[in-house]
Amino acid sequence: MPVRDIRLFGDPVLRTVCEPISSIDDGVRALVADLCDTVAFDGRAGLASTQIGFTQRAFSLHIDGEVSYILNPEIVELAGEPAATGEGCLSVPDLWFEVMRYPRATVRGIDLDGNEVVISGEGLLAQALQHECDHLEGKLYLNRLDRETRGEAMRRIRAASWF
Repeated sequence: MPVRDIRLFGDPVLRTVCEPISSIDDGVRALVADLCDTVAFDGRAGLASTQIGFTQRAFSLHIDGEVSYILNPEIVELAGEPAATGEGCLSVPDLWFEVMRYPRATVRGIDLDGNEVVISGEGLLAQALQHECDHLEGKLYLNRLDRETRGEAMRRIRAASWF
């Protein structure tokens, strides 16, 4: 499957709340293949469907050299004390800000065979699970910044060559 272009800040699809996948068909299989192919590059930890222009609840992960995916993910547990964690986003290139994230997260969904999948982890995996679930709710990590930092982010975005 093709490696898809990443949708950038300002694209309305990034603000879309994704619909659950009700049936697994060839289109969903192609979406998963595209998500996995597109995330499988150094420096990419996760990729949500909206970032490649789709509005179905799915994302892929690329953690510790392993590529995976999940359909209809829902956060079922966040644990620990939220802490400021450096974060960026493929849809907001070249920016990096501290975002409050829980140190442990668990997400439940399904695979392409309709089997339940549970992904649980700490550190980068926990951060990616929270970040990608935010995307599926139409939110960017910028939404989690305090007012002053968000203003700085917006100034930097407006000055970016890609915007």
